[in-house]
Amino acid sequence: MGRTLEVLRGIDLSIHEGEVVGIVGQSGAGKSTFLHCVGTLDIPTSGSLRLGGEELTSLPSARLADIRNRAIGFVFQFHHLLPEFNALENVMMPGLIQGRSRRDLEPRARALLEEVGLKDRALHRPGELSGGEQQRVALARALVLEPKLLLADEPSGNLDSSTSQQIHELFFAINKQRGTTIVVVTHNLALAASMPRVITLKDGRVERDDRKSAPNALVESATA
Repeated sequence: MGRTLEVLRGIDLSIHEGEVVGIVGQSGAGKSTFLHCVGTLDIPTSGSLRLGGEELTSLPSARLADIRNRAIGFVFQFHHLLPEFNALENVMMPGLIQGRSRRDLEPRARALLEEVGLKDRALHRPGELSGGEQQRVALARALVLEPKLLLADEPSGNLDSSTSQQIHELFFAINKQRGTTIVVVTHNLALAASMPRVITLKDGRVERDDRKSAPNALVESATA
C-alpha cells in the first residue's frame, strides 16, 4: 500500500478580486500544487475551495471543466502552443474547442495580439516566433474567453531578463485595464518584490503573507 504524501496542509487563504498575487518559495514548497488547486486542475483531499462564493470540492468533473473554461485562464512556463497553427489560431483555440465560430472569435483574438505587441505576427506559426513572443501568444490565448482569474506558473522561467520584464509588465497592464485577478508562481525575486501581495510557502504551509490591500474575496482556500 502506497504512502500518503501531504503537499499542502493548514492553508487558510482568500485571494481577492482584482489582486495581483505572487506565490514564492523554494522548490518542493507546494507552489505549483497550490496553483493547480486554485485552478481546479487538482482538488484537495480535504478542506474547502470556493471561487466567487461557489464551493468547488464536491462538484462533478464536467462542472469543474465548465468553470475552468469560463472563469479561469492559465499560462505555464512552457507555452504549449500548437505548432501546426499560427498565432491567431492558437489564441482562438479555447473558443473554437467550445464550438464558437471563428468569425466571432477572430476580432477579439486580433485585438489581444495587438495588446501584447504581436499585431504583425498573427499569421506566424510558433516555430517562427521567439520564446518571448510565444509566451505572449500564450498569454493572449489565456485571455480570449475573458476569465476573471488568470493563473501563471513560472511564466518567464525560460526567458531572458529583458523579455521576462516585458512579460511581467504585461501582467500589470492586464490587471489595470481589465481588473483581472492574477496569481503568479515565480522564482523571480524582482517580480515578486513588485507585487502588491506576496505569499511565501514553505513545506506546504504559508510562511508569510505580505499584503498591501484587501478587496472583495474571489478565491478562498482552506486545507486541513
